Amino acid sequence: MSTPGPNDPLPVKARQDAQDWAKHMTEYMAQTAGVTLDTGSAEPIFSDCVGKNDEVRADGRYKLSYAAYSSAPLEQHPEAVRKVRTMLEQQGFKIDGYRESANGKVDTVLDASQASSRYLVTVQTTKGGLLAFSVNTPCLMPPTTTETPH
Repeated sequence: MSTPGPNDPLPVKARQDAQDWAKHMTEYMAQTAGVTLDTGSAEPIFSDCVGKNDEVRADGRYKLSYAAYSSAPLEQHPEAVRKVRTMLEQQGFKIDGYRESANGKVDTVLDASQASSRYLVTVQTTKGGLLAFSVNTPCLMPPTTTETPH
C-alpha cells in the first residue's frame, strides 16, 4: 500500500458519500465499543481545503469533519477505546495516539490514521464526559458533473 504524495490527484468522493461513510464508521466504532450513539448527536462539518499558503481553490474540493457522541458512563470509556483500538489495528489503521486516563481520572483519547486513504479517526472523552467518535477526511474532490446524456 503506497501513501499518496502531495502532487497525486485528490480522491474523488461526493459529499453525501463521504458523510455516509463517516456516519457508518462512527456507528461501527460505537458498536465495537459496546456503546450506543445518542440520537441526533451527529455533527457533519464540511469545509474548504486550504493550501499551505492559505489558498482556496474554487473547484468544489472539501474536507469533512464528522462527530457523533455517546453518553456512556465514564467508567466504560477505557474499555470502549481498547475495543476500538483492537478493531482499528486489525483493519490496518496506525495508532497515532492513545491514552486511557490523565491525572488519575478517566480521560480517553485514541487517534488513528489510515495511510492509503489519509482518513483520521478519533475516540475520546469530552470535557462534558461524553464519548466522542469522529472521522476527518483528507481533501476530497467531488465527482465532475459534466457527463453528457445519451
